[in-house]
Amino acid sequence: MNLDSIVMEMITFDKGDAKRIQHFMKVHAFAALIGREEKIPSDVQETLEIAAILHDIGIHAAEEKYHSTAGVYQEKEGPLPAKHLLKKIGYSSPVIERVCYLIGHHHTYQNVDGMDYQILLESDFLVNAFEDKVSQNGILAFRQNVFRTKTGIHLLNQFYGLASA
Repeated sequence: MNLDSIVMEMITFDKGDAKRIQHFMKVHAFAALIGREEKIPSDVQETLEIAAILHDIGIHAAEEKYHSTAGVYQEKEGPLPAKHLLKKIGYSSPVIERVCYLIGHHHTYQNVDGMDYQILLESDFLVNAFEDKVSQNGILAFRQNVFRTKTGIHLLNQFYGLASA
């Protein structure tokens, strides 16, 4: 399948929300890079990239229903629209199920069950740390407690001039 069609669908989905479009584009770029550098299998890479593009698809529904963009609400509201979008494009059920699982857990940092999940967490944090102006202590804590890939740790260290952990 062509990831560009998912990007275009997601841009349409987020029409008028340049901040969110810019966000998922950056998360996708970092996820794609980390996945390639970590040499994950091509099927896992594809699932990772799809999830990175769609990871915040539930944010508008979370704002409407809960008046909040909190991660727990994004995780709750994201899988259903992602499922519809991926079915429309023609993805298989196993890919859709895994992507929906990742979207439904992209703010859950325990029981990480695959490289796609791990890299999605790291990629989203790389972008959120900058966009949300996370403190140095917050960045160091996240690196210690969540980051696991060599590439993700390297990128975080480079971005913030951190000494190797």
